[in-house]
Amino acid sequence: MNATTIPQMFLNQCRKYGNSKPAYLYKKNDVFTEMTYSELKEKVVNLAIGLLDLGIHSGDRVGILSENRIEWIISDFAITGLGAIDVPIFPTLTAKQAEYIFSDCEVTAIIVSNNFQLRKVLEFKEHIPSLRHIFVMNDDYESSDFGVKSLSSVMERGRQLKTLEERNRIFEDLCNKVKAEDILTLIYTSGTTGNPKGVILTNNNIISNIKDSIIAVEFTEEDIMLSYLPWCHSYERTTGYYTAFYVGALVAIAESVETVGANILEIRPTIMTTVPRLLEIVKQKIYNAMSKEPIHKQKIFEWAVKVGREYVKQKLNNKINFATKTQYKLADKLVFSKIREKTGGRIKKFVSGGAALPSDVCEFFLAAGLLVLEGYGLTEASPVVSVTEVSSYEIGTIGKPLRSVEIKIAEDGEILVRGPNVMLGYWNDEQATKEAIDEEGWLYTGDVGKFTEKGNIQITDRKKNIFVSSGGKNIAPQPIENLLTSSPYIERCVLVGNNREFVTALISPDFEQLKRLADNFELKYNDVGELINNPKIINTIKQDIDRLQKDLAKYERVRRFSLLSQPFTIENGELTPKMSIKRHVVERKYSYLIEQMYNVKG
Repeated sequence: MNATTIPQMFLNQCRKYGNSKPAYLYKKNDVFTEMTYSELKEKVVNLAIGLLDLGIHSGDRVGILSENRIEWIISDFAITGLGAIDVPIFPTLTAKQAEYIFSDCEVTAIIVSNNFQLRKVLEFKEHIPSLRHIFVMNDDYESSDFGVKSLSSVMERGRQLKTLEERNRIFEDLCNKVKAEDILTLIYTSGTTGNPKGVILTNNNIISNIKDSIIAVEFTEEDIMLSYLPWCHSYERTTGYYTAFYVGALVAIAESVETVGANILEIRPTIMTTVPRLLEIVKQKIYNAMSKEPIHKQKIFEWAVKVGREYVKQKLNNKINFATKTQYKLADKLVFSKIREKTGGRIKKFVSGGAALPSDVCEFFLAAGLLVLEGYGLTEASPVVSVTEVSSYEIGTIGKPLRSVEIKIAEDGEILVRGPNVMLGYWNDEQATKEAIDEEGWLYTGDVGKFTEKGNIQITDRKKNIFVSSGGKNIAPQPIENLLTSSPYIERCVLVGNNREFVTALISPDFEQLKRLADNFELKYNDVGELINNPKIINTIKQDIDRLQKDLAKYERVRRFSLLSQPFTIENGELTPKMSIKRHVVERKYSYLIEQMYNVKG
């Protein structure tokens, strides 16, 4: 298939597969239900014709405010088939945040999933003059507003307007009018400071990235994928959704992030796109489960992991000795094969993106016989820039650029990207566009990195995150934070040290591990506040931090830290929707703790 637009891709695949195989599996009445390509096309066509009849045309912006569900996909293909521009946003955003985005791009219509999301839109509906329609995926919506309709009623409206043959002809004509250079979508970057910016991505941007990703990751029509990351984010939109559809892979839609573990066993996928956080959680759950096993089983597990890590190191250096190979076979039989069964037993690879993958997590999964390919990208690049290659695998790197993508390192270490995947610009923000893309077409990523001897790219930090100590030392906090979160006691941490004499850390602990520590120390406590202030627990965490940072330069080491009584959350404003730390928010919120750490004598 050689589609140049998303609507062309949709039509081609529907013609190719028809009723011969399912395109999607989705939960209906607690059971995974199939939807064939023909069934999908009929629903998409009906919705598109219904939207057209209501006055939605090429170039109009249509918002999508919904969790992942089959109606999200139907809506997306219908909107983009009309040549309209969809604007999907995170369902976790507040009404005020949603209002800013939908007002900025002047949406004509908004599609929401349920009453909860509908209430958000009704709060600001009157503030957006361009907004004429609100459609709800759930039929049981509660609103007397004339402008609110169920999505199913719009689909029925489209179905009744014309014959099936006429509807298909109209829709296919509209799809064929869409050009490669036409805008496909606006994806607003969540950002860690300021208002989000609308990234303008064309059909060509996305299609070029799809074709490159297929080659880099080796997606095939035989693959079965479990999709759980939000499609409103560019990473899953391109890889777990569009790329899978382009090759004809079967995609099962996870019910939620919380059900991923159960859904994996139900679907038994062959490939999964993921973020490091899920892999970290899986690893931690395995370790937590083992800590409850008898001592002899714990010792077997520890031995197996040690052997597995050594096996991985030798394999990557193409020097596996006989003793390690023999030991690994036994470790695999006793431990690792059971871990693989917990992922369904068919996983060929995880593709990790969205954030840096801690090296120890990557090494653990490789030891367990589960390949993890680490990718790198950003929304402005549609989003994939590079992916690790098996032939030149190097833990701690993000691989080599995709086939049609160029990368160069600027004099100050910033990673620059150029290629057909680079965005058109930012919506209504010419100045920001000029700052992001230079006259030669190089996109400034804001990430600092370098090429390794093997030609892989290694990210060392975010350019804006690098701070300078009062002693004039440049310190990149992200690698240190990644190092510290490998501790079983630390879930997340934020380093502080800009213009300071030394480095400190705000730590969100793993409270389950703290409770286990308390049990081991036979401590009595009423709440977590008592745990985080207990000298024995603080000292245990300090010892683990000292162990982890022993190879760091003295000026990089954390000298003091504060344990927080609650985790960082999106709701509290400390995390972006894609779970990145908002440093300025965290530092402002806990400024009193920061000052306490620097005012302690000694």
